[in-house]
Amino acid sequence: MRTLTLAAALTALLAVNTATTAAADEYLGNLSDNPYNANSTSNPYGAGSPYDANSVNNPHGDYGSAYSSKSANNPNATDAPKLYDGDGNYRGRLSDNPYDADSTSNPYGRYGSEYSSDSINNPYGAGSPYRSDSPNNPYGDGLEIYGE
Repeated sequence: MRTLTLAAALTALLAVNTATTAAADEYLGNLSDNPYNANSTSNPYGAGSPYDANSVNNPHGDYGSAYSSKSANNPNATDAPKLYDGDGNYRGRLSDNPYDADSTSNPYGRYGSEYSSDSINNPYGAGSPYRSDSPNNPYGDGLEIYGE
């Protein structure tokens, strides 16, 4: 019974820690191919607006500029936005940096390889067009994007 209580306490602590991390970061929208979802980066009138200061599609903003260290579009970015699925699982960094181990553009990394089940580039894993939280599903919700 004592072991069960300890396990429950540790699980609750981890859940609070994950929620606190995501809450401390700024929500930028969802990486999604769904142009009808207001939170989708594919919606030019929603989170994907090139005029929204926090959009990854704004070439003049912190998260869309080719020069910002926080940008998804900078091939040398060091603090690119983080991706999380609907269950709160970390899915890497939305980054054009092919050398960052957590980048979705690193073809040899866990989150960028087309062979990794955790990669959005794997059509049979996290990138499956049939998963509701896949960024490649044109009717799904996609992955949540958080910037630092």
